[in-house]
Amino acid sequence: MAMKGSLEGPSVPFPSSARASPPGCPEHRLRHHAPDVRRYPIPVPRVKRLFVLAGEVSGDTHGAGVLSVLRERHPGLEIHGLGGPKLRALGGEGVEDWIADAAVLGVVEVLKHYGYFRRKFHRALAQIDALRPEAVLLIDYPGFNLRLAEKLQRHRPAVKIIYYISPQVWAWHRSRIPKMARWLDLMVCIFPFEAPLYNASGLRTEFGGHPLTDYLAVKKTGLPREAGLVALLPGSREREIAALWPVILESAARLRTTHPHLRFASAAVNDRLAVRMRALAGDFPVEIGLGNAHELMQRAAAGLVASGTATLEAAYFGLPHALIYKVAWLTYEIGRRVVKVPHLGIVNILAGREVVREYIQHDAAPEPLAAELSRLLDEPPAREKLQRDLAAVVATLGEGGAYARTAGLVEGLLAG
Repeated sequence: MAMKGSLEGPSVPFPSSARASPPGCPEHRLRHHAPDVRRYPIPVPRVKRLFVLAGEVSGDTHGAGVLSVLRERHPGLEIHGLGGPKLRALGGEGVEDWIADAAVLGVVEVLKHYGYFRRKFHRALAQIDALRPEAVLLIDYPGFNLRLAEKLQRHRPAVKIIYYISPQVWAWHRSRIPKMARWLDLMVCIFPFEAPLYNASGLRTEFGGHPLTDYLAVKKTGLPREAGLVALLPGSREREIAALWPVILESAARLRTTHPHLRFASAAVNDRLAVRMRALAGDFPVEIGLGNAHELMQRAAAGLVASGTATLEAAYFGLPHALIYKVAWLTYEIGRRVVKVPHLGIVNILAGREVVREYIQHDAAPEPLAAELSRLLDEPPAREKLQRDLAAVVATLGEGGAYARTAGLVEGLLAG
């Protein structure tokens, strides 16, 4: 399974050995039962300084969304920390853009860069000591951020620690949940089933809604689907392209022998990957656009989608699709032994059953993938049922306003 802080795979944890107040003691109760801003009219004091830490593009986007709301409500808010270009634009010189180096994937890559992460970790601790922010906002990226939370709780207990976007420890490391209850003051999750799980451990957790619903709502085109168009979406990283694009192309070529009328289209996130994808495609007739994945998800009749946030996006737009996932054998073998949920795809996890068929590692082969595409294209009842199931899953993610709701929860914690 994917070794990163994505929505569909565990992160590589740093070692941890927390020693803190147990759930039953008064200190723990005071720390984890702050008033709920939604139930009590608590005056919200001015928020002056926050430290934020995001290690991936998605975390940079979501962190900037929440902090933009807080900056509007608290114009003098200082923002410091580690993030990407969006957080840097919001915080200025106080935020270092480290995303290009921080967003590594897999066990081997994390170990190769261990010295770099260790230096950044200790620098972040030193900055928090010097700045004395009212709160530290940790966004996803659990391999780094959970270790930072543990260290802060043990040695800087006065700092409020907020975790936004729950790490998927419920899938691969449930024994960490009681420890997280000692380390964190507030968890804001984006999937509804997560809140009861964490609250049961004594960690105050709120469902903030999924920010994807706000982001994608403005992307809707309202255009009808094109019956002969198949979307081929191998992901946004070079390693995903290398692992998935060849087998996706072979699947499409096999499908084309029985469905010669079909057209195939894909989307690349940047020019460099588009060039790489076109080179690998050779003479195969596939249209490769730039940054047009969401539009393609709405036009295509069916598709293959790489495991990750893209599968939730495809669900939002109602694209009948199959999930495909392949990684290096070592990453897969480690993931297979630690992941404790029956499904890889977040759509299936949310549904509690297989809604989207999953083709993982050795099963991600041309013959079964072509057969599934053929089923979705040729059997309207199967396609329509899948679309109804996708819509039901998307409905559980909230009605919008996720960033504003999360900002309010941050204010409520600081007011308490």
